[in-house]
Amino acid sequence: MMAVHHGGSALWSADSPRWRMHHYYCSCLELMVLEWSSFCTISHWARLLQFVEQCVKYEHSLKPNRPIYIVGDSFGGCLAISLAARNPEVDLVLVLVDPGISCAETSLQPILLPLLQIVPTILQLPIPYLAISGGSIPQEALGFLSGNLTSVQPLVAELGHTIKWDTIMWRLKLQKLGASYASSRLHEVQAQILLLARDNLLPNGDVADRLKTMENCKVRHFRSFTDRLILDDNINLLTVIKRANMYRRCRKLDFVTDYLPPTLSEFKKTFDEDFKPYLRLLSPVMLSTLTNGRIVRGLVGVPEKGPILFVSYHSLLAIDLAPICEEFLREKRRVVRVMAHPVFYWENFASSSQELSFFTNISLYGGVPVSPFNMYRLLERNEFVLLFPGGIREALHRKGEEYKLFWPDEAEFVRMAASLGATVIPFGCVGEDDFLELFLDYNEQRSIPYLHNLIDSVNQNFSRIRDTVKGDDGNQVFHLPAVLPKVPGRLYFLFGKPIELKGMKNILKDRKSANKVYMHIKSEVENTIAYLKKKREEDPYRSITQRALYQATWGVSAQVPTFDP
Repeated sequence: MMAVHHGGSALWSADSPRWRMHHYYCSCLELMVLEWSSFCTISHWARLLQFVEQCVKYEHSLKPNRPIYIVGDSFGGCLAISLAARNPEVDLVLVLVDPGISCAETSLQPILLPLLQIVPTILQLPIPYLAISGGSIPQEALGFLSGNLTSVQPLVAELGHTIKWDTIMWRLKLQKLGASYASSRLHEVQAQILLLARDNLLPNGDVADRLKTMENCKVRHFRSFTDRLILDDNINLLTVIKRANMYRRCRKLDFVTDYLPPTLSEFKKTFDEDFKPYLRLLSPVMLSTLTNGRIVRGLVGVPEKGPILFVSYHSLLAIDLAPICEEFLREKRRVVRVMAHPVFYWENFASSSQELSFFTNISLYGGVPVSPFNMYRLLERNEFVLLFPGGIREALHRKGEEYKLFWPDEAEFVRMAASLGATVIPFGCVGEDDFLELFLDYNEQRSIPYLHNLIDSVNQNFSRIRDTVKGDDGNQVFHLPAVLPKVPGRLYFLFGKPIELKGMKNILKDRKSANKVYMHIKSEVENTIAYLKKKREEDPYRSITQRALYQATWGVSAQVPTFDP
């Protein structure tokens, strides 16, 4: 199966379980090739490739500056690779689902085709199916021919009228020809490739290995209970593309303008299914501050319109991100664009996990690589922007550094917010010490030779953040501290009183005034943290046991009470 889509056009139904788009399916072409049985297989392959190529060139002529997405499933993967090799001038994005490129190099192919030609028609049916699907043919398949011939004899009369043996043989030869052609032209492919695999299984062989190691190829793994990954109702193709940061409207990806907000079905899948146990464990309490200084539950104190810059302390292992994204979408119907560390966009790091993971959700829910340019453009578009000035130095802090701010000395984000008339909202998050306890921190890991070398090798693959900052505050080294779980407490958020920077032009030229505002914001973050640490002692439902009893009485969907603000 194969599909063609012009990137950037609104051609899909956002809440559909599968991506709907203008397409040209090879299953439709199959009706055509079955009528071409009098022609040679080479002619069939050439005509099939030519037909798809004409479709792509037509789409390219309509909008030459937009990418074209080609989805190739099994044999369609051979077509997609061949098409990309023949048309390097066209901006293509290939989404390959279990591509059939390994068919050409399986060791059983030289034996299989001659053997199938001399065995009665219906007896070979399971083996051609494996070959057509593009996977490697297991050794057990040959045992079918010798040990189970008599058991399928009653099926011959019924299926013989439905499936013609000549058609099956023709499909096998076409598959082999397409796989050989694609593998011989693989080195010419310049298109982006997103390779989707089921149950961590990818085609074996030299061609598949070359494909996986290509610089422009991303690999994603899925758990699926169907033999055809693209037909799984639990997998939304558009969501997969968005998670992989491969949805774009021009030749180069723009994290700011190419972002598509999550659909309702994506939101429900993430927060009502995948992350529901995690969020129930955290049981977050959201508080905000009105303009008169009164603290209330919920996000009432947060303005409705941007640009807004949220700044805060970054909790251990970033456990504060998911509750923030969920609550703003539920209550405010707004996406919070998180300024994220470059490690989340390092492909080797992303590919090491399953598709449904915390790291892929960063992109799906508005994450943007942290940089002054990206933040400026987001605020310019009146977005809600979340900045952790302490970065991963706070999120991956050392022992005894809980709730300690590691902010740089420069007040650059204050001047930027003032130049765009943005509102700054300082806020605090408390509760990490009730969930996790550091067992092996950065300093201790550096003393272990193996971990020391591992940390250095990982951090060589992406640019360092805040290299110009002197001292330990600028030590933005990525590592994974070893932690021990604790009996869960609760997570608390307090969004402080909004600080309006509109009209404060003196900040732009007066460094002293800018630093004064900067220190005020920093002290407000520290004040919200101190407030929450004190008030949580008054929460009768801080313990998970008390929360479980409350929800057992009033229902799991009931909002658990907390202290009086």
